[in-house]
Amino acid sequence: MATSGMTLLRPSQGDIESRALPSNVEAEAAFLGAILIDNSVMEELPKQLIPEHFFEPLHARIYERILHLADRKAVVTPVTLKPYFEADEGLKALGGVNYLAQLTADGQGLIAPRVLAEQIYELALLRELVAVGRQLVTDALDTSEDVNPMGQIERAESALYRVAEGAATGTETQTFAAVSRMSIKLIEQAFNSGGHVSGVTTGLTSINEKIGGLKNSDLLILAGRPGMGKTALATNIAFNAANRFRRDVADGIDGSESVGAAVAFFSLEMSADQLATRILAEQSGISSENLRMGKISRDDFGALSRASQELVALPLYIDDTPALTIAALRARARRLKRRHDIGLIVVDYLQLLQGSGRANDNRVNEISEISRGLKTLAKELDVPVLALSQLSRAVEQREDKKPMLSDLRESGSIEQDADIVLFVFREDYYVAAKEPKRPVESDDVKTHEAHASWAAEMERVYGLAELIVAKQRHGSTGKVRMRFEPRITRFSDLAPDSYAHSYD
Repeated sequence: MATSGMTLLRPSQGDIESRALPSNVEAEAAFLGAILIDNSVMEELPKQLIPEHFFEPLHARIYERILHLADRKAVVTPVTLKPYFEADEGLKALGGVNYLAQLTADGQGLIAPRVLAEQIYELALLRELVAVGRQLVTDALDTSEDVNPMGQIERAESALYRVAEGAATGTETQTFAAVSRMSIKLIEQAFNSGGHVSGVTTGLTSINEKIGGLKNSDLLILAGRPGMGKTALATNIAFNAANRFRRDVADGIDGSESVGAAVAFFSLEMSADQLATRILAEQSGISSENLRMGKISRDDFGALSRASQELVALPLYIDDTPALTIAALRARARRLKRRHDIGLIVVDYLQLLQGSGRANDNRVNEISEISRGLKTLAKELDVPVLALSQLSRAVEQREDKKPMLSDLRESGSIEQDADIVLFVFREDYYVAAKEPKRPVESDDVKTHEAHASWAAEMERVYGLAELIVAKQRHGSTGKVRMRFEPRITRFSDLAPDSYAHSYD
């Protein structure tokens, strides 16, 4: 609270603009000198420096050439650098190519090159923070009619997240050598897992074998008509990934090496306690309906208590805020990434999200904006995003009820933005709806035969489910057959001898 008669002084925009940006040109020169004396310095850096981390443009160009030569396994010295800088105007201003030799004159950088590299990196981040702050002030002072404060907050959070990840200082482009190393690491992970998982596990071997797990930066769409069990499958996958991560960490495996992941589950349809009830039903083996109604025995309560205690440390974070906008969801996901290092995001379901408001007059455009936002989020956080989606009623009007890509409701760009599109299909749902009149002793033979034929068909399909891979950028399409237990809303792998036939 201000005291009467006192004036609180705040720095003006002019004061901020007049201050020099954080930098240490001498530290940059000493660090470059250390590399030119001993090229192995680059192999021991705590942070991966890039040219854009250097404040002095000449130092950035020198470091860029050093990286280029080192990539070709060439020895980098002032002599080998000389041909590339003889015509450099910036170097001429500092005395010409002799400046390269001056960098190695005292060798001070060899005393603590790691400390110098850390300082260069941190000062670069501070400059990025200054840039973000200046842009934030500029945007906030904009009072034009089309101003969008929430959009500005979302952009600012996104920019701050990139700074926190060290990504806003020029890592937009990467060398093929760098990305190939990342690819080899994923292949190694798949190999170590038995050849099935190169991303986050679904916990279901049959699905892992088909799609290779949930890969970072991918947008996966899981769609189905109401009653097919898409929320149940998404919940199963979320639990399996989180539980695998919990077990791996408890076993001493580094979290970065686990095929599990901490999970953020955005439930726009069901409440958090309803999702928790489903998970408890699955793990305790007690009917979710009985759990909700309290129809459980003392033994059931004991099993429920044990299941609950085992799940206390489960890294599964549920947000059941209704009517979230895509901007708000992305902001919350970034916070969860910072605080809990989540490795998987589940959204139930896409059509319940809201757009920015500018596209609300056209629902297809709004859904397109949402699907693009989810894909952008997957790439920005480098995690898989599993988004559930409704299907149009066109499915119900066909004889063959199996869904197709054209059935995606208000599809817009959903199919285009998605890396993988999955459909859940349970034939027993439709067969059950066709149950003929239950016969009594007085009914004719045809009535008895019709019901017996239906009962035989129901027995054949009951508890079976198909996951249709309708689109996959990383592999083939096809089908995966699974077991579904509606009593506890759990999907599981079918035993090999349960397959009626195999699918490509």
